[in-house]
Amino acid sequence: MSDKNLLVELFVEELPPKALKKLGEAFAQLLADSLKAQGLAGQNAAVTDFASPRRLAVHVAEVLAEAADKVITQKLMPVSVGLDASGNATPALIKRLNGFGLDESAVAQLSKQADGKNEALFLDVTQKGVALKDGLQIALNEAITKLPIPKVMTYQLADGWTSVNFVRPVHGLVALHGSDVIAITALGLSASNQTQGHRFEALISPVVLKNADTYAEQLKNQGAVIASFNERRTEIERQLNTAAAKQNLKPIDDEALLDEVTALVERPNVLLGQFEEIYLEVPQECLILTMKANQKYFPLLDADGKLTNKFLIVSNINPADASDVIGGNERVVRPRLADAKFFFDQDRKKTLESRLSSLDKVVYHNKLGSQGKRTNRVRAIARLIANALNDTALMAQADVAAMLAKTDLPTDMVGEFPELQGIMGRYYAQHEGLADNIAFAIEDHYKPRFAGDELPRSQVGIVVALADKLETLVGLFSIGEKPTGDKDPFGLRRQSLGIIRMLIESKFPLKFDDLILAVLKEFDAEVSDQASVVSSIKEFCFDRLSVNLREQGASPQEVDAVLSLNPELLSEIPLRLAAVRAFASLAEAPALAAANKRVGNILKKVEGEVKAEVNPNLLQEPAEIALNEALSQVKPVADSAFENGDYTTSLKSLAALKAPVDAFFDNVMVNAEDVALKANRLGLLATLHQAMNRVADLSKLAS
Repeated sequence: MSDKNLLVELFVEELPPKALKKLGEAFAQLLADSLKAQGLAGQNAAVTDFASPRRLAVHVAEVLAEAADKVITQKLMPVSVGLDASGNATPALIKRLNGFGLDESAVAQLSKQADGKNEALFLDVTQKGVALKDGLQIALNEAITKLPIPKVMTYQLADGWTSVNFVRPVHGLVALHGSDVIAITALGLSASNQTQGHRFEALISPVVLKNADTYAEQLKNQGAVIASFNERRTEIERQLNTAAAKQNLKPIDDEALLDEVTALVERPNVLLGQFEEIYLEVPQECLILTMKANQKYFPLLDADGKLTNKFLIVSNINPADASDVIGGNERVVRPRLADAKFFFDQDRKKTLESRLSSLDKVVYHNKLGSQGKRTNRVRAIARLIANALNDTALMAQADVAAMLAKTDLPTDMVGEFPELQGIMGRYYAQHEGLADNIAFAIEDHYKPRFAGDELPRSQVGIVVALADKLETLVGLFSIGEKPTGDKDPFGLRRQSLGIIRMLIESKFPLKFDDLILAVLKEFDAEVSDQASVVSSIKEFCFDRLSVNLREQGASPQEVDAVLSLNPELLSEIPLRLAAVRAFASLAEAPALAAANKRVGNILKKVEGEVKAEVNPNLLQEPAEIALNEALSQVKPVADSAFENGDYTTSLKSLAALKAPVDAFFDNVMVNAEDVALKANRLGLLATLHQAMNRVADLSKLAS
């Protein structure tokens, strides 16, 4: 059976740019996977995807014209049903064999195999390999059905009656096996060897493909189209950098914008445009956003990262004289920039504080009130955090920043560009002459906005950001708005990670339970069971923290060892985790962890409280005397290191207990008949358990 390279292309109307890359990759993968599953392509066959604004295509190497036959073992029926007492075929078996085109003589070909508790009859059947035409039809149908289409479009075919569903209307289908056209159909179209190039710049129309391997080359040379998404993206990036370098500038770094522009053009041509410098009086974030979001331009920055009045256009045409294209784009962007300047000028005519009353008209949540009420809660929470830090100046500054944090929401600029909330608040605060730490706190109180995002730049910013996120998390939990499964409409998982990061990285000495309870009391609604809400929030946050720590490289056992003690200060968790990791590397660690687990199990079985007290006069066995003496030497060292925050030294000092602990369990009967002796030995174990589990629950390290 011969193998040749295969090409399949769907030629469509302009595809949604933000989905193009994913659609191209999925189309290629789905079709290739189906061919491989049917035995038409090898499991390691090279697969190349193509995606441009008007096409989805895939090239699969070494595809067979017909898959190889294969033998499959078919279960027929239980032996007791298929054969009579004499071993002859029953009517039921004969009927089943007839279904395979066989008669009673085929009984000799059957095999008996265990099938659960019984035996069954099996037949080896040769399954004929699928022909490429049939297999490709199946593969294409599957690919079209399973494509991750963001929004399906229904359109009519040329007959005016038949309707089909796809992401956009399809106008052409190519299916080439080598140079041979495979007669398949899809979406009302029959396959051919013809496709279309660039709408305006194709040298030949249609482009008649010689074979599957000339697809990309012919489209580039005859159709003026770079079919490969990745190749086109690389070319755009090269042209952007070259054009910027000629101006001693650099294009803004935006991977999402680069992907989107790659999905908008088939033949990229980067051109330089510019606008009047007066618009640079507007905050550069506003200008950058309007150029990127509305026009898909690449703003140019100087060496200091400051916006210039020049920008790059990625055009889809390459005329000899590009002045009209450049001029047209400059005319289009000018009104956008003028709008931004107008909004900026108008917004600065009112102070941020004067906008506070507007927040009372904005509903935050029907059970939690308006943004105005929310602002009052955030202010109160910020004050209590600063008060817990014993910093009067911080309390005053955080109160002002929290009061003004949301006042840019009613501004014209944020109304036009919601992405600028916080950023515009900072600019307006600076315009009013407010201190930078307050202005930047207004911008930073949304941080960290995502995993890996930077924290607020100052203590004031951290306090306000912490207050804002705690208000959201605690408030929504208090009314039962918890994330469920994959649904998290209020982004509470993200909020909780932000809270955790700030408490850990800022090293604020705030007890987590007390903090949550204090925040909960700021809400008007009566919460019948505050302890339950606090516990629920803490469990939610610790679950997120556990996942986060494991993603950073900690083992599940190490994380469980630290978090199972429910440390009050989250800022201590990294130190405790590092100490556990250092302890786990010791040769004595496995034995001590196992012993700790054993001690814990013994103490759990005792009725009533076991006090960590030892009467030396009741110690009899040499091994328990030795353990008590070792504890009297090691425990003070471990406790002192613990109190000083040196958790690593505290745990490492426990290594000296390995030998006496091992000897104790080898030679001492804890459950002695003498009640006083038993109680004293339990007290010794309780003392050991207390000494070993201040930093972390070491039993979690036991295998």
